[in-house]
Amino acid sequence: MAEQSNKPGRLLDREREWALLREFVEDPAPELRLAIMSGRRRNGKSYLLEALTEAVGGLYLTAVQEEGRVLALERFSAAIAAHAGVRPGALRLGGWQDVLTTALDVVNRAPGASLVVIDELPYLLQHSPEIPGFLQLLYDQSQSGKASGGRIVLCGSAMSVMSELLSGTKPLRGRAVLDLRLPAFDYRTARTHWAVADPVTALYVDAVLGGAPGYRPLAPGAAPQSVAEFDGWLPRTLLDPGRALYSRVEAELLLREDPRITHRTVYYDLLSAVARGASTPSKIGAMLEKQRSAVVAPLEVLESTGYLRKEQDLLKARNPVITVADPVIRFNQLITLPLVDLVEHGRGQQAWYDSRPTFHSKILGPHFEETAREWTRSFAFDEAPVRFGAVGSAEIADPAARTKHEVDVLALAPGERPQSSHAAIALVGEAKATAQPRGMRDVERLERIRDLLADQGHRSHDAVLALYSLHGFHPDVLQAAARRPDLLLIDIDGLYGDRSVRGGA
Repeated sequence: MAEQSNKPGRLLDREREWALLREFVEDPAPELRLAIMSGRRRNGKSYLLEALTEAVGGLYLTAVQEEGRVLALERFSAAIAAHAGVRPGALRLGGWQDVLTTALDVVNRAPGASLVVIDELPYLLQHSPEIPGFLQLLYDQSQSGKASGGRIVLCGSAMSVMSELLSGTKPLRGRAVLDLRLPAFDYRTARTHWAVADPVTALYVDAVLGGAPGYRPLAPGAAPQSVAEFDGWLPRTLLDPGRALYSRVEAELLLREDPRITHRTVYYDLLSAVARGASTPSKIGAMLEKQRSAVVAPLEVLESTGYLRKEQDLLKARNPVITVADPVIRFNQLITLPLVDLVEHGRGQQAWYDSRPTFHSKILGPHFEETAREWTRSFAFDEAPVRFGAVGSAEIADPAARTKHEVDVLALAPGERPQSSHAAIALVGEAKATAQPRGMRDVERLERIRDLLADQGHRSHDAVLALYSLHGFHPDVLQAAARRPDLLLIDIDGLYGDRSVRGGA
């Protein structure tokens, strides 16, 4: 089976997930084993699991959102019969316990792997909440040798439903050996997926669509290869109500995946407030003229679904920063909805023209900062002459100037714990997507922050200073980096691995 289950060439990336799933399928234990896979809509869960079942000869079953219990049982029965090689209609299973038992019996007798995949499980649970209980029964019976073994993967896009499967006193708690959350592609893999040669244009595409691989087949024509092409491509994509990628419809579909999001107006308002810069529950409540307590619970829902991100200040406890994690939702809240009348009357190009200042300040700028942090976490180990531990951002007080400094990228030394009072700092960085090249004033600001960190008790004297720039550097900074071991320059080519990082001599 090892040769059969090698990752297919059509699958981009996903080496880690494929290896875990292959190990799960090929585990020689005779007892039943369960795995959970969840992830945002369009992240490629079904594509991955279909490839897996095809590679190992397993049985792939998927639920349909609008289908009731009777039709679902009939369709699952037909799929199991087809896998068993019996004539259509020969198998009529009257309940989910029969479906699960028969599916396992069939895959255990078939020549392929003993694998059953049930995709979009949350749709089934809407009308058949007893399924996890039957799975628990089969699992427990299998452990004592009273039922057949095999491998079952349960998959779904409704994050809250999937996470609940293994929580508290739920039937499947403690019974899954895998709990995989499939992320979107990272920004470099997304560039390969979209086949965009120019890294600046790749960043623009990533800023509005992120790394969800399912968007590429829905986009019109070839991906843009320059910023000028991007300006024509975007109105025909996210700002065209006739397109599948119209952001207003896509955002509604994403929010509809979670059954807890019933009053979508409340959640739209919260997402808009965060997208506009409100980064704490108190600030969000103030922007919406609501009490802090009124926004905490829905914020937690949006965080658990992956549509909001809450990151702690790397140096100070109880100082979280909330941002919009999903690029499509962020674009919808900041660009589409404020100009929805223009957009829905076929004036998407005009709406985009009017919104470009907002795009650069509220979307591209924050996205570039997050990309800089992602490079530092994921790629700097192999591409920079310094070693990091935890990576994040921080706010540093400057008492003498009566101000605070926002540090876009902060990295602790290996082994240091976040929020420690005397942490060793490995890197202090600033990320700017503005049109101007970065100069020595940016370096001087970072030097000031490094000194402030030392004054506050942190071990920062050896910290490397890093400038991340979308539009390059002035010659004086390039000359300084050539002779200073404590200065790194990372431009857009460096972020995408097209050029070596400069500095750190």
